[in-house]
Amino acid sequence: MTEAPNSVFFLPVTQSVIGLSFVLALGFLLVIMSCALYGNWWPLFVVATYVLAPLPNAIFGRFAGRDDMMSDYQGGFADIGYFLTGLMIVTGFCLPVVLAHAGVITAPAMIMSITGGLLIYGTIISYSRFFSEEEDF
Repeated sequence: MTEAPNSVFFLPVTQSVIGLSFVLALGFLLVIMSCALYGNWWPLFVVATYVLAPLPNAIFGRFAGRDDMMSDYQGGFADIGYFLTGLMIVTGFCLPVVLAHAGVITAPAMIMSITGGLLIYGTIISYSRFFSEEEDF
C-alpha cells in the first residue's frame, strides 16, 4: 500500500477517501433526515448552498491576475469570489436558524441540519486540505 504524505492521520489514500466519503454521506443523511422525520422539506434548501458555495471561487478565480508570480495580491475578482463563497457558507448555517425562528421548522430539525452542514463542510475542507498539491517555486 502506498501512503500519501498529506493523507488524513497518515492513513493510506484509499482508506482516507473511504472515511471522508462516509462522513460526507452521514452529513447528507442528517440533512435529509431533518426533512423526513419532521415532515417538512424546507431544510433541503440548505443543500443548494452546499452546491453553490464553491462556484464563486471557481468563476472569479479565472479572472484573478495570477500572471505575476511575484505578487501576493490576486486582484479584486478573487476577493469578490472569496466574499461570495463566504456568504454562501454563512447562508448554509444560518438558513436553518432563520427557518426555526420563523416557526417553519422545528428546533431538532434545525440542529440536525446544522450538524449535517458541519459534517459536509468539514469533509470538503479536509479533502481539499489533505489532498491538494502544493506548488513549490
